[in-house]
Amino acid sequence: MFSIVGTSTSASRAPALGASLRRMGNALYRVWKAWRNRREFYRLGEMSDAELADIGLTRSDLSVAVGLPLGVDPTAHLGAIAQSRFRSIEDGARCVS
Repeated sequence: MFSIVGTSTSASRAPALGASLRRMGNALYRVWKAWRNRREFYRLGEMSDAELADIGLTRSDLSVAVGLPLGVDPTAHLGAIAQSRFRSIEDGARCVS
């Protein structure tokens, strides 16, 4: 009788390899997206204070976001700041007596 030892192990490696490649692809996509968004973020620095105010940001918000680690998307952070500021203004307008 013959025993094929390597067949089951090589067949079980294929899904693991696929999962590893998928994780690596996702990681590369996240790095590329963070790099692209960081490039767009630097364009915000070219805007005037009035233009930044129109989108709910201040120059100090940009200063905080530029200090974030490279892997962190500064545009997501700025979006959260602007959304929070908008909600607080909206809540204040509702509480006027």
